[in-house]
Amino acid sequence: MSAVENRGSIQPRISDATLRDSAHMAGVEFSAKDAAVISDLLVKTGVELVEVGMVSGPSSKDADLILATHEAVGPERSLTLVVVRDRQQVATALDEALRLGVKSVMFSIPTSQEHAQLKLASPSAKYLTSVARAAIEGAKERGFHVTFSGEDGARTPKERLVPYVAAGFEAGADRFRLAETVAYLSPWQMEEKIADLTAIDGSEIEIHSHNMLGMAVANSLAAVRAGAQWISATVGGIGERGGNAPLAELLTSLRVIHGDTRFDLSHLTELSKVALAGAGLGEAFQPGPTSPHAFAYELPGQLTSPQAYETLPAELVGNSRELRVRSRLTAPLVTWALADDGLDIDIDAFTKWLTARQEQDGRPLLDQDAIRKAAIDFLSV
Repeated sequence: MSAVENRGSIQPRISDATLRDSAHMAGVEFSAKDAAVISDLLVKTGVELVEVGMVSGPSSKDADLILATHEAVGPERSLTLVVVRDRQQVATALDEALRLGVKSVMFSIPTSQEHAQLKLASPSAKYLTSVARAAIEGAKERGFHVTFSGEDGARTPKERLVPYVAAGFEAGADRFRLAETVAYLSPWQMEEKIADLTAIDGSEIEIHSHNMLGMAVANSLAAVRAGAQWISATVGGIGERGGNAPLAELLTSLRVIHGDTRFDLSHLTELSKVALAGAGLGEAFQPGPTSPHAFAYELPGQLTSPQAYETLPAELVGNSRELRVRSRLTAPLVTWALADDGLDIDIDAFTKWLTARQEQDGRPLLDQDAIRKAAIDFLSV
């Protein structure tokens, strides 16, 4: 293929995960108003699918974001992540998604042995495939468009990943997302990894790359060279740990390198201002391993097993791990925060009390020291 032919042949479809991945960045919480404005600007830019919220069961905390996005751009332009842990949990989560009017779901399914052991309590490839099949079939029976993921897929060996992806499409899935949960691959390695998946009959592949090594855009473009039809990005590159493929850099790269003029780039600056302000990050947000957010967590599993999520240790670059949370307080998270304090405290009662106080005080950002101080306040009440 000549250089000119190649310039016109790469035209991926774009999904944006700002209102999902970035909304689950430690300490970041968007409002329903933010969701409406951001999703509207994304669609005006030419983004085809707005990923918003996460549902794991009834009474989803992200319900307001999901409904606001549906109101702004329609449920047909939206996708919501559904967490997969076991069959019963998936069924209740899908029922909640139906209640919210969701049309498209994306199953978060851990594929590497390490993540499967952490989240499915089994590293078995056979069990992984069984859980995925049941989730996909249940979603299709309910009428959803289904994307299923390979969480930590970049580190999942070919002999484990390819049969899993093939089984997912056999079960009726519409699209597969390779998640580079742990930034791990070079562009040429990514191209090889994706080529194994696009060789599967009837496959439709999406790349979701994290930016800890600064190669999320390069890896995304390499994935498309290998046949991926979708790229997942976020405004400003914000997202968990070192961030994601930044939308502005991605779209301008497509314009300059591949002559892709499908997108209205005039909204990108406003998008960045709105999203970064809504996230409480300001305009000086910096992705990558030296960012204050790169090793910040609000999930107890990430705090207790950081090696499962980190490309490299925080200490290696002079950074440190932190807890940052606003209203997503859970008893396991509070237990972790108070583990070394020796306080005789009712964790469930304290968690409920602190959650209520956070709502009353406008959801100030909490770190481990703030939770410890709050525990002392609670015991003195």
